[in-house]
Amino acid sequence: MTKHLTACIMVGLVLGVFAGWLVHEGYLAGILSNEHWERGFQMLSNIFLNLIKMLVAPLVLATIVSGLAHMGDSTAVGRIGFRAIAWFIIASLISISLGLVMVNLFQPGVGVDITAPTQAVGEVKKLDFYEFIEHVFPKNVIGAMADNNVLQILVFALFAGIGLTALRERGAPLVRGAEALSDLMLEITGYVMRFAPFAVFGALANVVAANGLGILVVYARLVGEFYFALAILWTLLILAGWVFLRGRALSLVRYVRQPVLIAFSTASSEAAMPKLFEQLDRFGVPRRISGLMVPLGYSFNLDGSMMYASFATIFIAQAYGVDLSIGTQIIIMLTLMISSKGIAAVPRASLVVIAATLAMFDLPIEGIALVLAIDHFLDMGRTATNVLGNAVATSVITKWEGMLQPMRDPDLDDPVAPHHTPEEGRKGLNLDPQANE
Repeated sequence: MTKHLTACIMVGLVLGVFAGWLVHEGYLAGILSNEHWERGFQMLSNIFLNLIKMLVAPLVLATIVSGLAHMGDSTAVGRIGFRAIAWFIIASLISISLGLVMVNLFQPGVGVDITAPTQAVGEVKKLDFYEFIEHVFPKNVIGAMADNNVLQILVFALFAGIGLTALRERGAPLVRGAEALSDLMLEITGYVMRFAPFAVFGALANVVAANGLGILVVYARLVGEFYFALAILWTLLILAGWVFLRGRALSLVRYVRQPVLIAFSTASSEAAMPKLFEQLDRFGVPRRISGLMVPLGYSFNLDGSMMYASFATIFIAQAYGVDLSIGTQIIIMLTLMISSKGIAAVPRASLVVIAATLAMFDLPIEGIALVLAIDHFLDMGRTATNVLGNAVATSVITKWEGMLQPMRDPDLDDPVAPHHTPEEGRKGLNLDPQANE
């Protein structure tokens, strides 16, 4: 299973859809009730997600602390951070703009029956930009780790990593401890990933058992057009990577296929994070860079989610017959550009942003119910896109820094993170000669 994880996940995905269909159609009702089947399927995915969440906080903390301590130059942190934010802003604008272009081109909301039965929206937490800024800075790092708040862990790890750089030899024991913790988390990740196919089976079976495949027929137009827009976004992301990485951009897709597939199957970015670290190690990204870029990207570089936010907002306006001018749509785009940066660690983050935007422009917030029924299927695509976008951004920044290393076997058994090197920037790295061209 370890050597053929991708194939096992695909098998789990197909079997999950089939098992969910059998339950929904009542073919297995003589064995157990549908409720028990659904709870059993959900249990499989919940166990996997709980195990992944167990890994996230120590993995992020150890990775960032050890990576920054080995960087040996606090100015490099600022330089990488500046380049990362610049990339994130440009990628955000492209993603949101593409969503607006595609939804205006296809107009999937025109003719939608808004009186059709829909799921209840439920309580949607109010998005407050000022509260988000305050929330970025942790008052208790233990509490941040307990809540798996990646952004707060990132802030603490930045202080700790830069502080250890200043301490030099006095901080060496803590640096070695962080490295050992990072390697331990990678080892445990290998064990947890063997359960991924069962989790994928449970996640898909549960959704199909509850909703049936018929719901995809009802929303076929919206789902098809949204995934076509995602395909265009994937193409743009890979082309952007090719500008910097050249031929290695296509190789990157092969290297990150497993974390992308895990994200797609489980609709959870967190589930893919440990495996993404592993595959970026194998691709040649030093952990000192991926340790900073990946958590930062998980908070600020949600390409798929941002495109969905603009797509769904205009879809709802179309469904209710609200004609939005180009100027208003541009203002919506800029609003989403800002508000989407405040959704880290917020459950159902895209729906929160959409709800806030609808309320801000006096659009019917109850329109969210129109997409709730298929939100999981849409979430699968946008989550996979988020993971790919962060992989491309991390690789590009690494190449930009001139620190991209030679690629190793993407299925290598022992994913040793390439960060066990002397300090002073590039010293000790087995650099790819082309990375400095």
